[in-house]
Amino acid sequence: MTPAEQYRVRAAELIAKARAETNCLGAAQWEHLAKCYVRLAEQADQNSLTDLAIEVGPKPKLGGEIE
Repeated sequence: MTPAEQYRVRAAELIAKARAETNCLGAAQWEHLAKCYVRLAEQADQNSLTDLAIEVGPKPKLGGEIE
């Protein structure tokens, strides 16, 4: 399961908690948290499309010079 899928599963769990909540404020907080997880899923989807390569530069010497 991808990170995005994991976030969406968690969001669905939080929506279920919100629907079961009898306190309006509590339900709103669960819904807000669920929306945060949906945004995390969207960001994870975007990140999965990005191909990043990490390049390591030359190792600096103790005096600040570069090898």
